Amino acid sequence: MTRLGQLAEEVRSGGRGRTYAIAAGLILLAVIYPEIVEALEDVPLIGDFVPGVDSMVVMIVFTMMAVGLNVVVGYAGLLDLGYVAFYAAGAYTAGWLASQQFEQVSFSFFSPTHNDEPGIHFSMWLVLIIAGVFTTIVGILIGLPTLRLRGDYLAIVTLGFGEIVPQFVRNGDSLGGFDLTNGTFGISPIDSLAFGSFVFRTQSNRAELFYWTAVALLLFTVFCCIRLRDSRLGRAWVAIREDETAAAAMGVPLMRTKTWSYAIGAFFGGVAGAFYASFKSGAFPADFYFNISVFLLCMVILGGMGSIAGVILGGMLLGYLNVEGLSTIGTKLQDGGLDFDPTKYQFGIYGIIVVVVMLFRPTGLIPERRHQIELAEGVHDTPFYDVQTEGAMTDRDRSND
Repeated sequence: MTRLGQLAEEVRSGGRGRTYAIAAGLILLAVIYPEIVEALEDVPLIGDFVPGVDSMVVMIVFTMMAVGLNVVVGYAGLLDLGYVAFYAAGAYTAGWLASQQFEQVSFSFFSPTHNDEPGIHFSMWLVLIIAGVFTTIVGILIGLPTLRLRGDYLAIVTLGFGEIVPQFVRNGDSLGGFDLTNGTFGISPIDSLAFGSFVFRTQSNRAELFYWTAVALLLFTVFCCIRLRDSRLGRAWVAIREDETAAAAMGVPLMRTKTWSYAIGAFFGGVAGAFYASFKSGAFPADFYFNISVFLLCMVILGGMGSIAGVILGGMLLGYLNVEGLSTIGTKLQDGGLDFDPTKYQFGIYGIIVVVVMLFRPTGLIPERRHQIELAEGVHDTPFYDVQTEGAMTDRDRSND
């Protein structure tokens, strides 16, 4: 290896080392956050803006869904406006398998605290897996007829599916006389996560238990997405994102590869939906409106499409503003004498944030390296006139020879 190659390898190794160190520090901070949140709340100026542990659970759930959506949008380059459908499917799977919704039967599976109760009661840990598998199947069924389309047409069709699912759960209380979703009232209560008789919801540190579980699920999602990105399948996704026609010409099976991205993204959306339903103890149609799909897409765009670290940052930032950030800012403004409530204009504010970021940092807050290089260097095509002129000069030189 030449000296230049050795230096390049040292730089890459040093960059990886710094990345691992930063990641380890952030994971450690996330794990101990419930223990230090009270101390942070006492810090002047920033204490009032520190999110509580309950709020952090919701922020992490939305960030997990954003990372799952990044597989579809950031890796494969497919514009999906119906991701909320997988979120809803996961939540209602938890409602069907871990509640008293079907009270005409009494069945319990690894759920000792609900043995004598009516309804179906699977262990919630098993329900998380089942919800992921079920939404994967839903993703395949939706993807097979829709992923033959491209661009705006794909976005319109996925938007349609994203609207169909919430309407279905709102009106699913009378399907031939069978109550599947309990209509607008939703399914509640849904069983809590538990280890035997140790039920999270009944513990004094309930919020901390759900928080650490949410962190573990997010880390699992990130690990899977990193491994997928660096796999053969991940490289095929990138090829389709960059140039679908060229990818097909090089032998990449377009439909199968696209469907894999849709199915894997759906899996993480379903797990997040089931976990959130257990945390909230219910699945309600009002939680699954179309704006959530746009909200998640904004997280991906804000952080940087294809960048896992960027999507996590964008998800936590917008998630914080949505959960309690805007309301806290509004309270501070009103205490200062300014009659302005940012929560009334939240989606307008999110839109302004995305527009500003796109103007000054088009690749996102933490861009993917490939996108950053493409934007910095550009694609230098030879003008068609120059190609013709060069070709004519070559033919003339050959005739002279």
